[in-house]
Amino acid sequence: MAKFLIAPHMRLHEWVAEEKGYFDEEGLKYEYVDQLTKKDAKAHDLGDKVGAYQTFEKGRTCDVSSACHWTVNIAASAGHGQIYTDAYSVSPSGIFVHPDSGIEKPEDLAGVPISVGYQSGSHYSTIQALETYLKPEEINLSFNDGLLFARMEKLIDGEVPACSLFSGTYYFLDQLGFKKIVETTFMMAGMISGNPDPEDVAKYYRALKKAQHDIDLRPELYVHYYKEEFPERFHPMMDLRYFGPGERIVFDAYSQAMYDQSRAWVSERDIFPDGDIGDRAYDAARYAPAAE
Repeated sequence: MAKFLIAPHMRLHEWVAEEKGYFDEEGLKYEYVDQLTKKDAKAHDLGDKVGAYQTFEKGRTCDVSSACHWTVNIAASAGHGQIYTDAYSVSPSGIFVHPDSGIEKPEDLAGVPISVGYQSGSHYSTIQALETYLKPEEINLSFNDGLLFARMEKLIDGEVPACSLFSGTYYFLDQLGFKKIVETTFMMAGMISGNPDPEDVAKYYRALKKAQHDIDLRPELYVHYYKEEFPERFHPMMDLRYFGPGERIVFDAYSQAMYDQSRAWVSERDIFPDGDIGDRAYDAARYAPAAE
């Protein structure tokens, strides 16, 4: 029997479920695939305007993965997988600058290049947060600094002036004394690729729900798992006492209203230059196994 292929996404849940034996309790035969996480931050530098959406276009080599809900929404509508609509998650994130940058408030970011992942959560969430402070033409996003760990490394090394980061990287930059200028919390969603056994999908999410309870109760017991996906260069610098629980899974519906409203928001901001946000309606884009 083929194993259920899982791509962890810079969160604690899969590691906790493995430690506690929840996947085994469910009878899930699984394997982790190294989709986006590498031991070297430079491996996250995929080039200019290559982000989460492009990895779905190319095809992820796993049965289940995650990304910001905007990207999963658009990718599922374009036929690059199916959005799992029985849960979503929320992650802390923020725009960080060097403590000596002279940037003190959101308005100071006008015209400043902010490193984000192209058509990734940081892209959308940075716009969402900054448009309450700045005019659209004042928001200057930089798309050529790579995915999460690549742009984090460039901020730490002084190669970029500002950067949007989430979850474990959010806590790490706070620990190092970098200044958070804006909170940019955003939602994530699951993407089902290919045709996995529906029961395997159900087992996977039941195990994550158990893991969520453990993380809620005693997050300090599990924050060491951030090191499973952080570049090795930074392991000696990480004081895990500063780290929090990160992404939290909400076992509630990612509804049609959420789907439709998010697509309208993306379309209004021309985040996809050609306006192509897919044409599959909610019922066609969502994961709905035949047994349902």
